[in-house]
Parts: sequence; structure tokens; C-alpha cells
Amino acid sequence: MEWDGEYAHFRKLYAEAYQRAINGSALLWVAELPGPGIIGQVFIQLICDRPELADGFLRAYLYSFRIQSAYRRSGLGTRILKQVESELSRRGYKYVTLNVAKVNLDAQRLYLRMKYRIVAHEPGIWNYPDQNGEWHRVEEPAWRMEKKLT
Repeated sequence: MEWDGEYAHFRKLYAEAYQRAINGSALLWVAELPGPGIIGQVFIQLICDRPELADGFLRAYLYSFRIQSAYRRSGLGTRILKQVESELSRRGYKYVTLNVAKVNLDAQRLYLRMKYRIVAHEPGIWNYPDQNGEWHRVEEPAWRMEKKLT
């Protein structure tokens, strides 16, 4: 999931997400091909400290969704989203929420095409420790989007 070191700085976040998956409060999915390895990923938080994002019953929060650039515009993102939505619906969830950076117009187009709607502004301010334990602050204004599952 570090994509040849590009996301090594998120190593601790990935470890925390893995622990949540083991505890049953998250799902971690990857798209993998022989040779290139992991070409896509998506994490789903089933419950978190912000119930408007994920409440453990009706809402799940999709995050860290990325496709390697060489595989974008091939339908892979759409297929992954459909799979996520199907699995969450099977589990009884009624809504999927996500945050998308306001500057990420390609992702916004995908979500809008998939019938997600903008429901709120998110300041997008968060902190994380990198693989060396050094803390970083991120300021990435975002749109909170959601979709009602059928």
C-alpha cells in the first residue's frame, strides 16, 4: 500500500487501519495485478468518533481511495466503488460518506457520476505521525459527499 515508497509516510496510519480491520470496525481492500502488485486501494471505516461519517449501523466512511495513475480512467475506480457499495448494502448500511479534496476534480466527477452528492464543507485539517514518528499537519479543504445505498 506504500506504492514503492510514495506513501511510506502513511505507514503508521496503515497499521492503525489494519488494527481496526482486525477489530471489525474497518474494511481494507486492494486491487492487485500480477507483476505491478497493488494498483488500487480503499479503506472503509464502519464506526468512528464522528457519527455523521460512520456510526457502525447506518453510515460507513470511505477513505484512502486511490488508483495508481497508470490505471485511472479504465473503469477500475467505478468497479471498486460498486463493490464497496454492494458489500456495505449487504451488511445493512444505508449510506456511504466520504471526503474529497476540493482540488481533486477528477475524483469529484467520479463520485458525482456515481450519484454521490455534496452535503457539507470539511476544513480537512488533520495530523498524522510519519514512519519516523514525526508529526505532520495537513490542511486540505474538502467536500463531504454521501450516497444513499439501495
